[in-house]
Amino acid sequence: MSKEKVYKVLESVKESALINQKDFEDQYHQSISNPDKFWREHGKRIDWVKPYTKIKDVSFDQDVKIRWFYDGTLNACVNCIDRHLNNRGDQTAIIWEGDNPNESREISYRDLHKMVCRFSNALRNIGAKKGARVTIYMPMIPEAAVAMLACARIGAVHSVVFGGFSPFIATWLIDFTGSPISPAYYVLFAALLTTLILLRLPESAHRPLE
Repeated sequence: MSKEKVYKVLESVKESALINQKDFEDQYHQSISNPDKFWREHGKRIDWVKPYTKIKDVSFDQDVKIRWFYDGTLNACVNCIDRHLNNRGDQTAIIWEGDNPNESREISYRDLHKMVCRFSNALRNIGAKKGARVTIYMPMIPEAAVAMLACARIGAVHSVVFGGFSPFIATWLIDFTGSPISPAYYVLFAALLTTLILLRLPESAHRPLE
């Protein structure tokens, strides 16, 4: 039977932590005793296109509904990338390790922003728009995350198909989702996304999106 070994947190790590045990417990009790007040304040930690005035609308009766900040509007991509550009633009946003230990990449927020804007505009050029269903069929590479962020940026709903599936299975799954982009075309297109969109589009293609 294996023995349990406890590694104590170093004091130097404690001092640089964003929260300590006491603050955590205080905030936890606040969230339980007055959740509306607690989340009204913490909701301000992210950027909103249209600020919220309503905090929650929750019911666990027969007609179950759970809505948070439901009269506000935000863009998830902007919160993941744009809000960091001024102060953290050159810091690392994505660390990727390939199957081969010698393959790795570090992508800054600034470079990630350019990649996502390029991808967003490319998706728009082939018909994707707000409310559209886009299926992503790509391997586990940083560009897969770029594709998801690009969908969020333009307001498209994305569905991910495991890149290890054969083209035949992927086509069937994509067709099943009813994505507006032709399945056969999209499977072929997805295999070329990295080269055609992220590497070969002109610099003007990654203009910021509203």
